[in-house]
Amino acid sequence: MLTTLQTAYSDTRAADLAWMLGREPLPALAVLDLRFDGAELQLRLLGASHQVLLQEEHGGCSETVACMPGSSTPLPLGVSKRLGDREYEFAARVETLTQGQFAGRAQELLALVSDHPHGLVGTFPGSPYAFTAMLAQRTEGQVRWRTWHAYPQEGQLVVTRTRVGVRIPAPAA
Repeated sequence: MLTTLQTAYSDTRAADLAWMLGREPLPALAVLDLRFDGAELQLRLLGASHQVLLQEEHGGCSETVACMPGSSTPLPLGVSKRLGDREYEFAARVETLTQGQFAGRAQELLALVSDHPHGLVGTFPGSPYAFTAMLAQRTEGQVRWRTWHAYPQEGQLVVTRTRVGVRIPAPAA
């Protein structure tokens, strides 16, 4: 689903993004409710980036990646936490692209996510490539989502991926 967000572009630098687990629901500009086998997932676009709310039989979680004034938790490269009998894994990276590379990558992502039944993308006024995109799936008892936060003025794309599910044991040697 593609939507134009009716708000000022408030998280204008990749370095301003922060990560938080367990935050209460924040006001959303666009929402996509998804039901997967045994899981309810809500993808939420905020004026300051994204929030995902997951509820499963064994519990839930709330992930927020956004500009949060006063937050002292910067965007980590990776996080792994136990949530009851579930495991939460988060990873983030920043891609720095040339202007041409950025435009091409932005067009590719906008097309992929806007046409996907489990995708939500919001564009911000002022630039066709200022957007936040989210894509979710459930596979093998796990719920996964990826996000892309585009900063055309910096030529940066913040990419995150999250997995919540049962712990996968390492293969026996």
